[in-house]
Amino acid sequence: MRNASRFSAVSWSRSWAVCLLLLALGLAACGETPERPEPHAPSVLEQPLETAFAERRLVPVIETAVGAVRPKTEISVASQVMGRVALVAVRPGQRVEKGQPLVELDADEFVARAEASAQALAGARAGLGQAEQAVAAARAQADKARSTFERLRALHQQGAVAAEEMERARRDMLQAEASLAQAREGYSQAASAVRQSENLTREARINQGYTRIDAPEAGEVVRRMIEPGDMAVPGRPLLLLQTGGAFWLEAAVREGLMARVPLGARLTVAIDALGMELPGVVEEIVPSADPATRTVIVRVSLPPAPGIYQGMFGRLLIPAGEREAVLAPARALRRVGQLVTVRVADDGDWRDITVRPGREIDGLIEIQAGLSGGETLALTDTAHGG
Repeated sequence: MRNASRFSAVSWSRSWAVCLLLLALGLAACGETPERPEPHAPSVLEQPLETAFAERRLVPVIETAVGAVRPKTEISVASQVMGRVALVAVRPGQRVEKGQPLVELDADEFVARAEASAQALAGARAGLGQAEQAVAAARAQADKARSTFERLRALHQQGAVAAEEMERARRDMLQAEASLAQAREGYSQAASAVRQSENLTREARINQGYTRIDAPEAGEVVRRMIEPGDMAVPGRPLLLLQTGGAFWLEAAVREGLMARVPLGARLTVAIDALGMELPGVVEEIVPSADPATRTVIVRVSLPPAPGIYQGMFGRLLIPAGEREAVLAPARALRRVGQLVTVRVADDGDWRDITVRPGREIDGLIEIQAGLSGGETLALTDTAHGG
């Protein structure tokens, strides 16, 4: 019994010894300090061939007034008579010459009116001829009656003719003179009818000519506002013609900026669709402000430019003082997906910093966020390169 107890105590001691040994080995392993790798020296290939400084300086503050490109000279083509449109011979963008047919109206009704007026004129002229004959006959009858009365009155004074016969001759003379006056009145009415018919005929022929609408000047069709089958109404535009090649930007300028856009001022106009900026001159200022938007319409002339069309969106750039900005060369910017970064010198090494670029100023790019100015920047071979 004693031997069994002694064996159990020895086994228990050996187990504890093994556990303590394993515990000591584990603690030794945890206490070891790992070796730090050697710092990686920058490779020669990572060193930029060219560098530049981020520059901090004063730049102009630019206010923007939006507007649209408009032709300087344009003509609104409208019909002078009411009628149904039969043909529209032009389309937007088409060049036209002076006198070229643009729109034709249905002329049947106008032709019928002209023919009816011509027939009425022929009838009026025939009536005038009959009135002339009636006047001639009444004048002859009145002359004869007057002569007879004068002769009988002389005979009556000599006692050769009775008073009743002379009185009968006087009544005949008065009646003939009344008939002559009536004939003359009829002639006057017939002549008036002829003049009225002539006017109606002339008007019908003119209106018939208005059924064809020609180009008043050479130019380009910029807008078509009528289609075949529509009703043309006098005063309602059918087409819009641009008769000159010159454009201007019609911009709505805030009334607080009007002191900076006087007549003759030279400003820059940006046409975003073409990606270009054009020099402009303020030529017209509408002398009234919109009470709803508190803006004034300013028209700035533009030089000839390829690809510019009426109605294009444009921005008038108005200098409004100065401010500080950080500028960097375009070659310092690196585009990675949607991010733009620059490589900045940092204690002999280089690190990439995300920046937010702005507009171009004097050949440099404004850095709106990410740089404070004075940093040394690595340049790439091409602008916005990787």
